[in-house]
Amino acid sequence: MTSKNNYSPAIDATKAWLAEIIIGLNFCPFAKKEFVNNTIYYHQSATSQVKPALHEFIEQCHYLQKHDEIETTLIIYNDGFRHFERYLDLVDYANDLLIESGFEGIFQLATMHPEYCFAGEDFNEPSNFTNRSPYPMLHIIREASMEKVLSVYKEPEKIPENNIALAEKKGSDYFEQVLHTIHQKHPQN
Repeated sequence: MTSKNNYSPAIDATKAWLAEIIIGLNFCPFAKKEFVNNTIYYHQSATSQVKPALHEFIEQCHYLQKHDEIETTLIIYNDGFRHFERYLDLVDYANDLLIESGFEGIFQLATMHPEYCFAGEDFNEPSNFTNRSPYPMLHIIREASMEKVLSVYKEPEKIPENNIALAEKKGSDYFEQVLHTIHQKHPQN
């Protein structure tokens, strides 16, 4: 499922990234089912300001709550929140807003950004590419669905360390090339 846009380079790039990196390398073992079943809602955001982004975020939480046929939502900021520190501020505010709005325990956030860098890591470390995406994104996840999937997945606590090990094996150059190719195939106009 896509947003109201008929053609969107940001959404197309996100889908390519999901297919090649997230699903292709099995970084998220739960993503393939939702991708194939078309139960991911891609919402492209044109906002670059925190307050409108938070308003839009809560609107998307309400939308997801009302649409059981949608499993998860990706809010894609095609122009906004390009600086990682500013994006992290948005994430903090969004997490606070989840609680204030009564969505704690219903939804949780996952974060992806083109400049993603884990605390204490060097920027160019391959591990950062487990969360590096073509565009800044907020991923709204249904907690009940995540708990259900994790309950049948063998050793889910090992997913992050397995992802990091694979990312280190592939190397930063591999991921940089994939992201570069995705942007070349789906350029912003």
